[in-house]
Amino acid sequence: MPSTDEPLAMLAASVRACRICVDEPLKRPLPHAPRPVIRPSSTARVLIAGQAPGTKVHLSGIPFTDPSGDRLRQWLGVAPEVFYDEARVAILPMGFCFPGQDAKGGDLPPRPECAPAWRAKLLALMPNIELVLAIGLYAQRWHLGTDVRDLTSTVAGWRRIWAEPRSPRVLPLPHPSWRNTGWLNRNPWFEADVLPVLRNEIARLMDY
Repeated sequence: MPSTDEPLAMLAASVRACRICVDEPLKRPLPHAPRPVIRPSSTARVLIAGQAPGTKVHLSGIPFTDPSGDRLRQWLGVAPEVFYDEARVAILPMGFCFPGQDAKGGDLPPRPECAPAWRAKLLALMPNIELVLAIGLYAQRWHLGTDVRDLTSTVAGWRRIWAEPRSPRVLPLPHPSWRNTGWLNRNPWFEADVLPVLRNEIARLMDY
C-alpha cells in the first residue's frame, strides 16, 4: 500500500487486529483465532467484493489462493501477478475471517460483525473504485440493496444493473466456487453474455 496513504494503512491495521467476532460477537463466537484477510487500496479501480475466506485462504492469509481464485482469474482474464497487484485490484470480502464450517463441511455465511463495523469506513478511503464485482448474495445485498431478490435473478438482471447511473458501477457475479459448477451448467448465458463484458471492462480499467 502506498506510504502516502496513511489513513487507509492505519485503518487496515486496525481491521487486521480486529477480534469483534470473538470478543463481542453478534451470534456464536468465531470458532478459531481471527485472521482478517483484506486488500484495500486507495489507487485500485476494481474492487472484488467476495463472501469470506475459505480454509486455504485462512491458512495462507492471501485472498483467493484456492480453486475459486483460479476460476475467478479465468473469468477476469488476468494473470495472478495482475490480480494481486494492489495498485490495481482491491479485495474486500463481506466477512474478513474464515467463518468456520457447518455440519456438512460447507463454509458458514460471512460473519455479520465485519461489514457494519468496517466496510463503509474502508470504502470511504478507496476513492478510485470504478467497478465493484459483487460476488454472491451477501455482497450483492450490500452493494445493490433492494435490487436483490435471489442470486440467479440478480445476476440475470446484470444488464439493467449495469445500465443504472451508479458510481461505482456494480456487476453481480455468482461465486466462482467449484460447488457452483452445476449453476454455471444450468445458466450458460453467464459465460456467453456476462464474461465478455467483464473481461473488456477489466482490461480497460487495468490498462493492459
